[in-house]
Order: sequence, then structure tokens, then C-alpha cells
Amino acid sequence: MAHSRCPSDGLLARVNFPLYAVDMLTSRHILVAGGGGSSKTGVANGFEIYELYHNGTHFCAEEVLRHETGSNVVMNFALRIGGRRGYLCAGQEAHCQMYYIQPRVLSEDKGHGNGVSDEKPAPADWSHGRGNLRQRNAHSGVESVTNGNKHPLSTADILRQSQQLLFDIQAADVVQTDFLKGAEPLQRVVRISGNGQLMATGGTDGHLRVWTFPQMTLAAKLAAHSKEIDDLDFSPDSKVIISISKDAQGVVWELASGHIQHKLQWKTPEGAKYLFKRCRYGTVEAQKNNYRLFTIANPLGKVGKQRGFLQHWDCASGQLRQAVAIEESLSSLAVRDDGRFVAVGTMFSGSVSMYIAFSLQRVLHIPNAHSMFVTGIQFLPITNEAGPPISSDTEAAVLSISVDNKVCIHSLPQRRIIPAWMAIAFLIVMIFAAFVLCSFIGI
Repeated sequence: MAHSRCPSDGLLARVNFPLYAVDMLTSRHILVAGGGGSSKTGVANGFEIYELYHNGTHFCAEEVLRHETGSNVVMNFALRIGGRRGYLCAGQEAHCQMYYIQPRVLSEDKGHGNGVSDEKPAPADWSHGRGNLRQRNAHSGVESVTNGNKHPLSTADILRQSQQLLFDIQAADVVQTDFLKGAEPLQRVVRISGNGQLMATGGTDGHLRVWTFPQMTLAAKLAAHSKEIDDLDFSPDSKVIISISKDAQGVVWELASGHIQHKLQWKTPEGAKYLFKRCRYGTVEAQKNNYRLFTIANPLGKVGKQRGFLQHWDCASGQLRQAVAIEESLSSLAVRDDGRFVAVGTMFSGSVSMYIAFSLQRVLHIPNAHSMFVTGIQFLPITNEAGPPISSDTEAAVLSISVDNKVCIHSLPQRRIIPAWMAIAFLIVMIFAAFVLCSFIGI
């Protein structure tokens, strides 16, 4: 079982199996997955769900659910939530297994003083609890709880109305998504489009398959690459999808026609061969119909801490706009939901870094965050699609996982900005002081 509390940035939880995938289930629930495979090593396979909160000084996590998947390790997954049912599509060897995720409420009746839990089996909405939010009190440095208005609840009210969101996971349909001949097929990646209508999978046979969602019926099959697909991502408008592969190709496809929109091409350092490792789209702040494309790339056949690159591409032309060299190979990539920040995890040192998206300026670096390579990274959301974001004194926070079994969090402190009125007042005072000084010395 996981350790549930963390005193500061860094370790949030430790799971008893290697971790390969992470995402936010809601605005305050983390879902991680992995396992030890089908070998009889005693290492489990499955999912863990944690509730994340900020207590006024640091982030904490509490285990909500553990779901084991038998002999099937979960190497990748995609989530789609909304209404009263969520969908979890998990890569298990050559197949994609769908799970239904049903939220429900556990209320603790503490008014009787007997500590008895009264479980409510009735389903809850994913946004349940929006009116019962933890919010940091700026004066006390601790969190208060509100009931949907500006007046915080009393301690007695909190105890009486304490509620926890729980989840039931139920296996549903399964489809085979990879058909490599002569070797073991394996699904490497699965994504769900932003409009929730399509699912895409890629694996060792190099084919990009597009499925209707949630029916999971095959809509298109593209012979996209000559080698296995490493990553996919839908554009925010769900009109195109990018696929990257071990054949060193990055290709953007038009979903309506199945045609290539463009290929990613760049001048590699000293003519060395590089392979794209991960790809992610991100929106441009305050521009819903505009977006950026980010990739990470590593040198081929190099051993040791060779330079990897974080890259920003122009989505209209497919041309490389910016690139920043990082002094080792990269393993994971994430873009925050508002498009302001990008984060990467490294292959050898297990480090995590955060960058400003439009300039690729590094603003946070956590060396040796993990003892092994970072297998997954994910920002805490700031939008309200599945409930309000967690209140904290940080500008951005990112989760990271690794095969070292650890779930960690890394936050960027809030940058202090002088209010405009204060800057204007200071300028007026300085002008007045300069005028008085000039008058005094007779200038």
C-alpha cells in the first residue's frame, strides 16, 4: 500500500510496483498505473488513485483506490470524464482495455461522535464538491472550507459535512490494437480526442489506428511508419493528429482525409541522427483556436548523457520555431492545459525541469527527482472542467513518476509582482522628489 502523506515538494506517495503512466482524473485526483508484468515476481499490476490537496504550506496526497489488473501490466492509458461516468482506456500488451469509472460519495457522519461512516451508493457527478472547496486563508496560512459563498464554514460545519469522492472501476470492452507479425505485438500509446469522439492507438506494427469513441470501432488504419510508434497526440481542435516513431519521422495527419499535412524536419547538430521521443500539443494563452506543438528528441545510438532537445514547432507550416538543448536524453513531456508551461523529465538522472512555453526559458529544475528515468509527467490542471483547481501559493506544479515506484510533485513558487497602482505611485513620488531636489540646488 502507498504512503499517503508528504512533508514538502518531492515524494507524494510510494507504490509497490513500477509506474509507467500518470494523468489527472479530476482537478484533485491523480491516477497512476504500471506493474511488474506477467512474470511470477510477486510485483502487482494495476492502478492507484490519490486525492491531492494543499494544506497551506505543502501538497499532500491520500490514497483513494487501488485496482489490480491481474497479470496485465498497464503501460499507457487515456482518460475521458464527464457526466456520471468516466472512461479509462488502458494499454495491456496488444490490446486496449476500456474501464468504466463511476464516482460516488462517502459521507462521514461525525455529528454523533461514533466515527461511523455512512456510505452513499448513489452516483455522484465528476464535479461533485464544487461548492465545498478547500481555499487557502491568506491571513492564517491554512486552508478554510467554503460552502459555495464568501463565508467560510465553521469547524463544526466542516466535521458535519465532510465528504470524500470515491470511485468504482469496472472492466468493459476490449479491442486488439496492434498486430505485429513475427514478434510480440504491443500497444505503445493511446489518446482520446479533445471533443471525445475519437480514440487513436499506436504500437509496434507502425500503424496509426483511429477508432470511434466510446464504441471503439475501427474508423481508419494508416500505415504511418516503418517502425514502432512511440507517441501520438490530437490537436486541441481535434482536426489533426501527430505520430512519431523510431523511424525518426514525425508526421502530422489530417483526420478528415487521412492525408499527411506535413512532416517535422530540422537540421540536426553536426548531422547526427535524432529520434523524436514524445509529442504534445498545447493551446496558446487566451487564444482558444490557436495552438503550439512541442516535441522532445534524443540522439540515436548514443550511450551516456548526450544532449536531448526540447522543440517548439509552428503548427501552420510545420517548421521548427525554437529549440533548447538539454544536457542529457529526455524521456517524458507535458504541457499545462492553458499552454503557459512545458515540463520534461530526463532519462539518466531522473531530473524534472519546467519551461515557459512561448520562450522555452527554464524556470524550474529539480535534479535527481527520481533515482531512475522519468516515465511520466503531468501538470496540475487550472481549468474547471472537472471541478476547481487546487488552491496553493504556487504558480505551477507538475507531477512525475518513475520505475522507482515514486509519485512526486514539483512546484514553481508564485512570482511576486508589484501592483500597477503601486508602481505608478512610486513613479510619481520619484518625479516629485527629483523636482524638489532640482529646485533646491537651483537647476
